[in-house]
Amino acid sequence: MLIFLVNMPPIKQKNKDRRPREFLTEEKVNELMKSANKLGRHGHRDSTIILIAYRHALRVSELIALRWQQIDLEVGRISVNRRKNGVDSVHPLTGIELRALRRLKRDYPTIDYVFVSERKTPLTDSTVRKMIARAGDNTDLGMSIHPHMLRHSTGYKLANDSIDTRTIQQYLGHRNIKHTVRYTELSSNKFNNLWKD
Repeated sequence: MLIFLVNMPPIKQKNKDRRPREFLTEEKVNELMKSANKLGRHGHRDSTIILIAYRHALRVSELIALRWQQIDLEVGRISVNRRKNGVDSVHPLTGIELRALRRLKRDYPTIDYVFVSERKTPLTDSTVRKMIARAGDNTDLGMSIHPHMLRHSTGYKLANDSIDTRTIQQYLGHRNIKHTVRYTELSSNKFNNLWKD
């Protein structure tokens, strides 16, 4: 009997089989923002990146493509253009977000992109990833931080605040609710207040 060994690539595990979703609490996100604000010459820009990424569950590609025409500072709205076949939506901006964005706009009044480099060009994916990792390294969070954790953190925060799954789906821009359910499955608060005494 002959046995042929075929050089086949290993079977790739699904993300959910490899590791649990990593996310930060709102307090930890605030720590990360404070750390980013203290690092380098672009502290305000960098902390605003973290704030907007967290509050609106933006991917890095969505952050670096964000333009001022998507933001209405008067009404307090941001048009979120989702990537990866997501559903676009319009989100409200809060006071802290509006103040941070207005300051950025004053710093770069004639630039189309919201987050730019010293050369006034859009930031790269790599620059944002390195900045967030560096901000994480300068905190006591005890883990490596990557930008997508901010998106997951948004989902878990909304689920723990007992926001209904359909609203979370729309806010995150998921086409399929099965991608949203992972946040509500782990919510420790989903059974709170089911019974009143």
